[in-house]
Parts: sequence; structure tokens; C-alpha cells
Amino acid sequence: MKVKPQNILIVMVDQLSAKATGCYGNTEVKSPNIDRLAKEGVLFESAYCSSPLCTPARYAFMTGQNVSQCGGYDNAAYMPATMPTFAHYLRLMGYKTCLSGKMHFVGADQLHGFEDRVTTDVYPADFGWIPDWTRPDERIDLWYHNMSSVKQAGIASITNQLAYDDEVGAQAMRTIYEHARSEDERPLCLVASFIHPHDPYATRQKYWDLYDEVDIALPSVSRPARQDAHNKRLEKVIALDAVDVSDEEIINARRAYYGNVSYVDEWLGRLRTTLDDCGMADDTTIIFTSDHGDTLGEFRLWYKMSLREWSCRSPLIVHQPKRFEPRHMAQPVAHVDVLPTLVDIAHEATGRPRPDAIDPLHGRSLIPLCDGDASKDPNACVCEYLGEGTTAPMLMIRRGQYKYICCPTDPEQLFNLQEDPDELNNLAEQPSETLEDFRREVADYWDVDAVKQKVIHEQKRRRAVHAALRIGRYQGWDFNPARDASEEYTRSHLDLTKFDITSRYPRPKAFKPKWK
Repeated sequence: MKVKPQNILIVMVDQLSAKATGCYGNTEVKSPNIDRLAKEGVLFESAYCSSPLCTPARYAFMTGQNVSQCGGYDNAAYMPATMPTFAHYLRLMGYKTCLSGKMHFVGADQLHGFEDRVTTDVYPADFGWIPDWTRPDERIDLWYHNMSSVKQAGIASITNQLAYDDEVGAQAMRTIYEHARSEDERPLCLVASFIHPHDPYATRQKYWDLYDEVDIALPSVSRPARQDAHNKRLEKVIALDAVDVSDEEIINARRAYYGNVSYVDEWLGRLRTTLDDCGMADDTTIIFTSDHGDTLGEFRLWYKMSLREWSCRSPLIVHQPKRFEPRHMAQPVAHVDVLPTLVDIAHEATGRPRPDAIDPLHGRSLIPLCDGDASKDPNACVCEYLGEGTTAPMLMIRRGQYKYICCPTDPEQLFNLQEDPDELNNLAEQPSETLEDFRREVADYWDVDAVKQKVIHEQKRRRAVHAALRIGRYQGWDFNPARDASEEYTRSHLDLTKFDITSRYPRPKAFKPKWK
């Protein structure tokens, strides 16, 4: 069976900071498959999540819209079935679309354009995880992060997350095999979405042992004497003051996190081997990214929810050696840029016209940058945060070497990342034309009061619906993968010889039996 180019494999991992991979300069972590992909592909040096929280980041990734527009405010945000995603666009362009793993869709529609979904999600699909901006001092212990992941970091043979990712990887491999031996001539777009290296910081012995001889460093930045306002709120969100954390525990947490980077790195290698085994490697574009990063103890913070670099910088690699020469691109980009990029890849692959955008898109196609052409690029991107740990909209603008962060409740921040990569020197404390330019840009970007009221209204509405649905019989929206065992493997209604031949790849050579 001939597979039409260009297939697309998107490998998304969870909470992997760009700063925690070898190809982005980390000398401690062992990520050979990610590094190889980067060496052969286009690496975006300044790629950002569109929001440093799981569901919002993924909604922006899927829709090409910033979260204040698509409604992806927090981890219980609802995305309507009428919201177009890149899975819808690619299906319109002739692709078979499949999801294996996490996307943290909330609501009754758990496909959002994917034709197939081969695993359930690891996180709930209901409205249970809603922050409340009207009660800023409340900690929701049921689902907020706490410091248990750091205090209990170490070795585990199995965890909830490891069991999940083992299935995600196996089902993604199976999907590639099924596509190679099927008679479906459409190109495949497969999203393999792993939850690691997301906390808990618990890794298997083999990955822990990879770091026996590695001198893992403590965070580069300790808690500043003048911790900024948002960082102080995040300290409360993660209940940092409830524990004392030793240097040994910090290093153990980082070691386990690095071990889980190596774990997902291994899955990337397996998926590439599977593509090669199925004759699909040369005709598949691979995109590797993470929904957001992890602060890993920098500024004495853990997890995400921060607009600082460790939290909001994501790896982004586009790999198609037959089309793009290997290169590094410095221009700031974001996850909203993925949808228009995929549409352009599909257009080149199929020759089909690009569908008109159903809703306005906030991203731009990265194909020119993949070609090394930055002449018309805006050299900028934005990141929004509307979840727990704030009570007002937060906005980050990265333009060139400058990064600006603002929130109505906090002092503004401005950093020159070229000169100050650790974000220690807040240039917003002194007047400048650069600062005024960013202020004007923010004023043009959104009506911050209107966004705040919209977020609060949506929080209130979802809490009311959730409370009602928890009374009486509860009907969950969690996805149940459909399987029909009567059509799997060997069954009596199938022609055994024919089925054994059609289920094999590569196809065996035909022969003429004497009994016919």
C-alpha cells in the first residue's frame, strides 16, 4: 500500500521546559532522540506556550486562537463542539486524524475533529477544577498543586502517569502500524500526547540510573529578596510554606524529572523507528513540542502557571529533512502558530486549497521561518494566563530580545533576555521608550476589565452547572475508546489466509498454491 505524503506525527509532551533538553543547551539531561530530531530539523529557540497551564495551552494549540478568545481560561475550561481545530481543517484537506493520549478536552465532545481517539484522557473531562477569582485567598486542596511531588521525588516502578504513557506510546505505535497496512490512502495526522515529564517527580529505576554520574545542579536563581507579586501568589498556590525543602530533595526532584524526560525521549525514538519500519519515515513531518514548561525550583517555584522562562518556554522542532534544511531560528513563536503551519504542510502535501479560517486565527504559518526566511516575520508572540494563582488577566509579550509582563494587580516587568536570561533585572522600574511601546501595545491588545468580567462570569456559570450535575446520577464525559473485539485478530467470519496477508506489513510476496 502506498502512503501519500505528507503524513504528520505530532509528539506532544507535558510540562517539559525547553531549558530541560540537550538541544536547548542543558548539559545534564539525556535526551538523545530529541537532540537528533533537532539536529536534523528546524529548532525554534524562542518558542512559547500560549498559556502556562495544561488545558489553556492545548486549546490554543488546537484552535490557533489565544485563550482569551477561544475560552480556554483554566483546566476546567469548556470548548464547544463548534470550535474549529486543526483536526477539523486537516480532515477537510483529506487527512485521517487520530489522537493517542492527553489533550484535556472538557465537555461532552472529546474528539474535537479527531476521527479516532485510541486512549482515554488522563485528566477529568468535567467542570471540577475551576478556580474562583472572587475568592483570591482560597486554596482548593482537592486539586491544587502542593509540594508532595518534591518531597516524595524518587524511584517508582509504576505510577498512574507511567501506566498512562505506556499505553499512549503503545497505541500510537499501533496506529502507525494500522495505517501502514490499511487500504486507506489518506495521509495520517497522528498526535501522540504524553503526560511526562509532568509531576509527580517519580521515574523508573532505569531512567534514575541514567543520572548516576551526573552532577545535577541546584536552580540557578534562588528566591529573590524581592520576590515579585505573582511569584508570591504561586508560592501560596503550591503550598510552599507548608514544607521545608532540602537541597537533596530539590536535586532528587530534578533527577526524577530528567529521568522522565529520558523516558519520553525514548518513546520519541520508538515512534521514529516504527515510522521507519513501516516505510513512512521519509514521508512524515514530525513536530515535537510541549504544552508548557516547569520552573523546577527556579525562583523557589515549582510546576507551571508562571510567565517566567522555565515555565512558559516550550521546545518546538519541525522535522522534514526532505523539505527543510536543519537550522535554528531565533524569532519568538507560540503554539497558536501550529495550526496555520499544519494547514500549509497539508496544502503542500495534498495540493488541496487551504480552507478559509472559520474563526480569526492569531497565529502565523511557520513555513517561511522553516525555510529560513524571516524577512516578513513579526518577530513577536504573546502568552496569556487566566487560571489559578491570579485574579486578573496576565499578558506576556515577547518581541525581539525584550519580554514584557503585565497584570492590573501587579507591578509590570520588562526584561532584556539577551543580556539578562535569568530575568533578574526588571527594566520596567525605569522609564524608557521601549516600556511605553509595550504599554501602548497592551492597551491595543485587549480590554483587560472586560476580559476579567468575562472570566469571572464563565467561572460562576461552570460552577453552577457542575454543582447541579453532581446531584443524583452523575454522567461523566470522560472518553471511552471504542473497540470491537469481534473484528480484531483472528475470527471465524474472516478469511484466515487473506486476513493474515492484509494485516502484515510489508505485504508478503504472492504465490500460486497447488490446491487452487
